Amino acid sequence: MFINQFNHMKTSKFNFEWLCNRKTMAVLACLFLASGVSVEAKEKAPKNAPVFTNFVYQGDDKIYKENPLQPGEFYNPILQGCYPDPSITRKGGDYYLVNSSFAMFPGVPIFHSTDLVNWKQIGHVLDRESQLKVEDCGISAGVYAPAISYNKNNDTFYMITTQFSGGFGNMVVKTQDPMKGWSDPIKLQFGGIDPSLFFDDNGKAYLVHNDAPDRGKEQYEGHRVIKIWDYDVENDRVIPGTDKIIVDGGVDIKKKPIWIEGPHIYKKDGRYYLMCAEGGTGGWHSEVIFVADDPKGPYTPAPSNPILTQRYFPQNRANKVDWAGHADLVEGPDGKYYGVFLAIRPNEKDMVNAGRETFILPVDWSGDFPVFENGLIPLECKLKLPKGVEYKAGKDGFFPNGNFKFEDSFASDSLDLRWIGLRGPREKFISIAKKGGLQITPFATNIKEVKPTSTLFYRQQHSSFSASTTLKFKPKAENELAGLTCYQNERFNYVFGVTKKDKDYLLVLAKTAKGQTTIVASTKIDVEAPVSLQVVADGNDYRFNYAVEGGEYTNLGGTVSGDILSTNVAGGFTGSLIGLYATLTNDIRP
Repeated sequence: MFINQFNHMKTSKFNFEWLCNRKTMAVLACLFLASGVSVEAKEKAPKNAPVFTNFVYQGDDKIYKENPLQPGEFYNPILQGCYPDPSITRKGGDYYLVNSSFAMFPGVPIFHSTDLVNWKQIGHVLDRESQLKVEDCGISAGVYAPAISYNKNNDTFYMITTQFSGGFGNMVVKTQDPMKGWSDPIKLQFGGIDPSLFFDDNGKAYLVHNDAPDRGKEQYEGHRVIKIWDYDVENDRVIPGTDKIIVDGGVDIKKKPIWIEGPHIYKKDGRYYLMCAEGGTGGWHSEVIFVADDPKGPYTPAPSNPILTQRYFPQNRANKVDWAGHADLVEGPDGKYYGVFLAIRPNEKDMVNAGRETFILPVDWSGDFPVFENGLIPLECKLKLPKGVEYKAGKDGFFPNGNFKFEDSFASDSLDLRWIGLRGPREKFISIAKKGGLQITPFATNIKEVKPTSTLFYRQQHSSFSASTTLKFKPKAENELAGLTCYQNERFNYVFGVTKKDKDYLLVLAKTAKGQTTIVASTKIDVEAPVSLQVVADGNDYRFNYAVEGGEYTNLGGTVSGDILSTNVAGGFTGSLIGLYATLTNDIRP
């Protein structure tokens, strides 16, 4: 029954409840015991393969216009767009941060910083097919909640996660240098989700994770537990028979708390602190903390819980940041603690298109328990820089923030790390064209299929933005199409591309909602010259425009709603993606 449920999930709509209630995914988890990329297509491209040039993305959010940075300030979130479930670790003066990636390929983006303000992406943890098998899973399956940690006892970094595909289940990879790549996965024999490793000063190691209550002891919907195991570092395995429930339900089971998950253990002043998310990945999301004198408990909740949440404020508040939780702590260069966490910034119609983003806040740990500074009041878009830190976002390779511009002419032999594929390697369909630009060798799959697609994706990072590219493409038949896509998942997306009908060449705008595709508009177009394609979003309003041979942009299809690109409507756990798309199985037929 459960396998059938999983197969159905891979091809069916995720509703909004999946964001707030992950029980189904957790049940499924119990069943599974377990640098830049060279631009070179493995398959020979056809002579008429589409070529994309000069991709430009420009953010245009009102909040950044109204709140320009003053000296000594930086913007929050630190990672805009779909970078959820952050986890962070430290070795000396080097900090490393990872995020969930679901069915995106490569998986688990990893960032480096020396000051917790300026971040550079150094690659992906799971960057090859032996580590990541997501070729037949829905976009919101794949890799969940990675946790990165450093073990000073053996000078080794670990990334542990749950991979809902490929038969992996819970797995760990490791390295002694995150700049140089990671091992193949080691499958771990336990159920549940959201694992995290803790390495004690005495050389002992422990693994904590979310799991279901013992059989027959579930008291209510969303009742979960946190388990701990002794971890065998020499053999990379949990030690059988050492598992123990250390949190049952949450802070106070009498109040029926839901979805205790994302656990991390920290040691400070000889005591052990267990921090978890509680309340589900939605409006009741929060972060809570417990303390014990032994890593295996008993754990006592802090009287001040939650230590981070946005759930108490009016839903119609301006510049809303919501869903804050799923956090991780680290000691900063100044000796002060900081916490990274996820949150969302919905648009003016409360739609979540950009997905869950990575935020940071300083943490006050002067008392018995840590508390996120200003984490219990409405979050703002700016923070004060730590003393002595210069804000370098968007310069010298550091990740940009605010209303930044990203431009790629595809003139380099290496692809920018922000470009991703879906369900398979980018290298299998991209190459640099002889006359310049990015050439895509189209697959015989389209974006509505739960298969690898020949689409190069860039994350939507603002509520209001523009994205454009120039396309050289002359289709030979109706089954061929190339252009732009705005993509939430395989069942909810827009396609704006060039195809052929009889002897005519057409530009079409199609909308797919609940898996059903309708043509919004189409027009004949001259393909002898390059065609510029553009999408412009103003909050929930999206417009698709085109221009021929450098002329003025013309709109096609009027203003269309961005609601199908939100998790509110489409479900799932990801943010909207902007794709350079080509296919040999086009089914958009005007």
